[in-house]
Amino acid sequence: MLFVAAVAAVALNQRPAVVAVAPLLGDLRADTGLSPAMAGLLTTLPVLCFGAFAPLAPRIARLVGLESAVAASLLVLAAGIALRLFPPVALLYAGSLLVGAAIAVANVLMPAYVKREAARPGLVMGLYSASLNVGAAVGAAATVPFAAAVGWDWRGGLAGWLALALAGLALWLPVAGTGRVRRAPRDAVPGGGSWTLLRQPLARRVTLFIGLQSVQFYSIGAWLPTLLADAGVPVSEGGLLLGLSNAAGAVGALVAPARAGRMHGQRPLVLAVLAAYVVGLGGLLLVPGQGTSVWVAAFGLAQGGGFALALTLIVLRSPTPLTAARLGGVAQCVGYLLAAVGPLAVGWLYDLTGGWTAPVLLLAACLVPMTWAGWGAARDELLRTGERPRAASPV
Repeated sequence: MLFVAAVAAVALNQRPAVVAVAPLLGDLRADTGLSPAMAGLLTTLPVLCFGAFAPLAPRIARLVGLESAVAASLLVLAAGIALRLFPPVALLYAGSLLVGAAIAVANVLMPAYVKREAARPGLVMGLYSASLNVGAAVGAAATVPFAAAVGWDWRGGLAGWLALALAGLALWLPVAGTGRVRRAPRDAVPGGGSWTLLRQPLARRVTLFIGLQSVQFYSIGAWLPTLLADAGVPVSEGGLLLGLSNAAGAVGALVAPARAGRMHGQRPLVLAVLAAYVVGLGGLLLVPGQGTSVWVAAFGLAQGGGFALALTLIVLRSPTPLTAARLGGVAQCVGYLLAAVGPLAVGWLYDLTGGWTAPVLLLAACLVPMTWAGWGAARDELLRTGERPRAASPV
C-alpha cells in the first residue's frame, strides 16, 4: 500500500545522513585537517537542529500543507547531503545544518500525518519507529563498506544516502500530490502558540519522557564503543555490538507502539521499558566485559521501545493531528536539545573520573525522572485544546 510504503520511506531517511558521519570522521579529518572538536561538531550540529527547527514544523505545514511540507523536507535533506560532497569545508557544516533542519520537520509532522490517516495509528507508528532504527543501523554499518566498494573517499560514503533521500521523495510525492487542496483546511494551525501546551502537566510529562529517552540514545550511541574497548572488548566487535543494539531497538520500536495502540493506558509498557533499561545499564555498569551482547541487546530493546512509545504517546495524547504536530514540535525541541547535552555530560564525567562508573550511574539516575514522566504521560487522557477529536481515516 502506498501509504505504508511512503511512511516507511520517510522514516528510513531520518537517521542515515546523521549517523553516517561518525564512521568516516578519521578519514574526513585526515583529508580536511579539521580538529577533533570541529569534526565532532559535524555530528552534534544536526541534533541541535532537530531541537531548534522542530517548533517551526507546524507553521510550515500551515503554509504549504502537511504532505507538501514533508516532501519539501526530503528535498532539503537531499540538498544538504549533496552540499557535503563538495569543497570548501564550510559546505560540510552548511549541509549538516540543512540535514538537521529537514529531519526536524519530518520528525514532527510524520506522527501528525499518521494520527490523521491511520485507523490504527499504534500499528503504523510501530512501522515508522522500527524503520527509524533500521535506517540508523544500516547507516552506521553500511557507510564505510559502501565507500570502499565504490572506490571513493569519505565523500563516497556520504553520497550513497543521497540516493536513498531521492528514492524516499519519489515514493512520497504521490502522497503529497494528492493532499494539498483536500486537506489544507484540516491542517491549518491556529493562532495560539505551540508552547502554550506546556501549561498542561500532561504535555510536560510527554516532553520530559521523550527528552530523557533521547539522552539515553545519543549518550550510549556516542560512547558505547569506547566503554566496551575500555572493558577489554575487541575493537572489531564494538561496531557489531552497536549494530546488535540497533537491531534489538528495531524490534522494540515495532512492538511497543502496536501494543500501545490497543491499550487504554500504557503504564505496563513504561515499566517494561524501565526493566530493560535496568538490565542493560546494570550490566554495562557491573560486568561490561562479560555477557556484553545481553546488556547491549537489552539497552537497544529499551531504547527502541521507549523512544517509539514516546512518539506514540504524542499521537495518543493528542485529540487531533494538529495537536500532535504542535506537541511534537515542542516535545522534540526540548528533547533533542537535552539529547545534545547528554554525550557532552557523559564525556565530561569520564574525563573527570577516569572511568565509566560515574557516567553510567548518571544515565541510570535519569531513569527515575524518565519513568515518573512516562507514568504520567501513559495515563488515558487527552490534552485540552478546545479542538474536537477527529476519527482517523481508514488505511
